[in-house]
Amino acid sequence: MTPLEALTQHTIQTFRQAYDREPTVVAFAPGRVNLIGDHTDYNDGFALPCALEYGTVVALAPRVDDLIAAHAVDLQEEKCEFAIDAPIVPMLAGHWQNHLRGATAGLLKFGLPVGGAYLAISGNVPQGTGLSSSASLGVALGFGLTALAGEQTPDRRALAKVAQWAEHHFVGCACGLMDQIASAFGQQDSALLLDCRSLAVEPVHFPADARILIVQSGVVRELAESAYNERRAQCASAAAHFGVSALRDLDPQRLEAKRSELDDKVYRRARHVVTENVRTVDAARAIAQGDLVALGNAMRASHLSLKNDFEVSVPAVDALVDCLNLAIGNEGGARMTGGGFGGCVVAVLPFNKMDAVKRALGAFWHAKGMRPQLGIVARPSAGAFLLPI
Repeated sequence: MTPLEALTQHTIQTFRQAYDREPTVVAFAPGRVNLIGDHTDYNDGFALPCALEYGTVVALAPRVDDLIAAHAVDLQEEKCEFAIDAPIVPMLAGHWQNHLRGATAGLLKFGLPVGGAYLAISGNVPQGTGLSSSASLGVALGFGLTALAGEQTPDRRALAKVAQWAEHHFVGCACGLMDQIASAFGQQDSALLLDCRSLAVEPVHFPADARILIVQSGVVRELAESAYNERRAQCASAAAHFGVSALRDLDPQRLEAKRSELDDKVYRRARHVVTENVRTVDAARAIAQGDLVALGNAMRASHLSLKNDFEVSVPAVDALVDCLNLAIGNEGGARMTGGGFGGCVVAVLPFNKMDAVKRALGAFWHAKGMRPQLGIVARPSAGAFLLPI
């Protein structure tokens, strides 16, 4: 039984026990990992995420009234109920209901169909890994609720925007749209070259003999709000200096020519974004051509840029990246992934090197006196879809 099959079976069983009926719709939306292209999204740049086989399952059945009733399977089956024909307001910050309330309110705001429903919700995205369990939940809820209301071919981009809106207005996270787009548009065996300005998505076929390795660093990811906001402001300052709407519109040559006009930190923040956009497009081309050497070079350069120019890495992550890059060699590479300040490292490597890399990781953790941290071997997976019942 696959992880998705086990998750689906568990969610449906809980639904039956909770409501004494069968679900009529079961929706799944995946988490994601970003292979390259970090801190480019809010600069209208490029990113290269892919969906994972881990995600959120939502089982649903219609009600005859205008109430939403839900069981959170992973939270000791905690329950909630609220009306959709009255103002929907957030709970206290950090409450799981804010995802459901926000998704429901977002569907109504965006004019998408939603009606009374029974729900059971469960997920298997490893927590604290930065693999977008929140985006997975938001997209799965939107996909399931609209399908239950009769929309079998929903506008995936609209559902991604609903999930983002819920994050902004109910969950309290001013995220970009990359995570939701990756969850909604993921394709089996393809990464996604995402244009964060137009939201255009270009599938990039992943080499058959390559694998993605995601390793938790052991440092809890803490995207410090003040540090994040500071970097956004520095990027905006650089864009304003050059008279462009976003750093997407600035090329490396122009940036270097005017380097002396910028504060050093502002210059380095801009240099990361400008060069990361180039690296991301180059990485997509390398993946399409099956060129793991070129991809590895781009991933290594990306990590150094995030470490030195954007200053969002930490020593524990740097050490893990170095371990993986040494073990992988030239065919592939590793880098930090996500917002920074801890979290996960992502690597791409040939399948035939996986055993040697795992041995190197075991020795790494032993030398650190740490228990081996979570590691996930993956390939790009499909985006949100309805499961057969």
